[in-house]
Amino acid sequence: MPLAALLGVMHTLSFAPNHWWWLQILSLTGLAALVQRAPRLRDAAGVGYAFGLGWFLSGVWWLYISMHVYGDMPAWMAALAVLLFAGYLALHPALAVWAWQWLTRRGRWSGAASAVVFGAAWAVVEWLRGTVWTGFPWINGGYAHTDGPLVGYAPLVGVYGIVLIAAVLAGLLCVAAERRLHWLAGIAGAIVLVAGWPLHNIAWTQPVGKPISVRLLQGNVPQDVKFQQTGIERSLELYTKMVTEKPAQLVITPETAFPIMIQEMPQEIALAIRTYVDSTGSSVLFGAASQDSAVDYTNSVFGVGPQFQGVYRYNKHHLVPFGEFIPFGFHWFVNMMNMPLGDFRRGQLVQPPMPVADQRIAPNICYEDLFGEEIAASLRHADQPATMLANTTNLAWFGDTIALDQHLQISRMRALETGRPMLRATNTGATAVVRPDGSVQARLPIFTLGTLQADVQGTQGLTPFVRVGNAPAVGVGALVLLIAFVRRRRAGAN
Repeated sequence: MPLAALLGVMHTLSFAPNHWWWLQILSLTGLAALVQRAPRLRDAAGVGYAFGLGWFLSGVWWLYISMHVYGDMPAWMAALAVLLFAGYLALHPALAVWAWQWLTRRGRWSGAASAVVFGAAWAVVEWLRGTVWTGFPWINGGYAHTDGPLVGYAPLVGVYGIVLIAAVLAGLLCVAAERRLHWLAGIAGAIVLVAGWPLHNIAWTQPVGKPISVRLLQGNVPQDVKFQQTGIERSLELYTKMVTEKPAQLVITPETAFPIMIQEMPQEIALAIRTYVDSTGSSVLFGAASQDSAVDYTNSVFGVGPQFQGVYRYNKHHLVPFGEFIPFGFHWFVNMMNMPLGDFRRGQLVQPPMPVADQRIAPNICYEDLFGEEIAASLRHADQPATMLANTTNLAWFGDTIALDQHLQISRMRALETGRPMLRATNTGATAVVRPDGSVQARLPIFTLGTLQADVQGTQGLTPFVRVGNAPAVGVGALVLLIAFVRRRRAGAN
């Protein structure tokens, strides 16, 4: 079990800021080898659970920062909450390896066929982790490959397709180490791995219109004062100054840069931004909450610009459990934290983008960019699909931790899947411009006050992933598991 937990920690090390994509495959290879040596199915599940604990405790420990340091929750309670959450997440790899062994321990399976079943089980269960109970797909194995050869598959099959491929490759390596891999299967695996590089050179979307000048603002407002009166006053003054200090075709602030309800926006600030827009021809997207009635709150991005009548509005669609909606029976838990939390209204999945010059900008807020299927659906169902994506977030809740680099890596995957640039405006980092090929065009240092200025080219067209979403990857995985199930039944009948 300790070795399995260590392999889980190695799995975490494959993600940003390290970008060791090969370690993701090797850690899964080690897991598969340990599971195959487990004498019983429950022992196999135990190995998978230990791997999951190592993976998630080392990968999302920063949640402790938000609950204890900024939420004033007692340290023991925050630590216990992280442990329990990691324990829940660890059930998923346990389920994956249990299902793999349950399906393949009966009957004669070739090493390559068993490896395919391992990959299918791992991908389908990872998809479940990202969807059940609103989902938490953070540090999904596919994100480790934003700088590896499998990156070329992102616009074809998305992050879950990459998970499927990587897990099959790990299974094949495990079989090869035991000298049970047929040379044809080994060649096929090598071809699949290497083919990602030329695929990455294919442009699935095309430039449209002229590039626009963009300014992304990073106010670096400390989280422990942001929602206190002094912090609110500082944020209002700071971001008003940063927005209006120089022209740009598009200016974007972080999530809740103005930490008040939009209805409470001081008239002088609203007038200053409107005057700036009218006098410079700039467009502004800024984050604020809204209270539309006594019980109707939204986490939103608002926009003003010369091409939009009135005020543009995007309401966050995928809300954060415990942060933006409180699951039934957990109000006592939220009440233990000193945070401005509550139940928000969910925005529509498909909301119109904001026009800026020749481009159309589709905002997403906070961890909404973890859900590639939803972003893909919003593009394919839109009357006029966006040509750029814009993520506004505030990761100051998690301090100077790996969460900032991990989130940038996630945004890079969304750019790859959609073939569109991703603009990231954050409070403390990582503020960045990501090209459609997933590379970082420009980035600000974290925990600094600054403005990132860049010229960004929008794109049009739909990648294969945007057209069909996760259906091919999850469908192939489910089909493989179904075939394995039928084969197991037949083996039992004989």
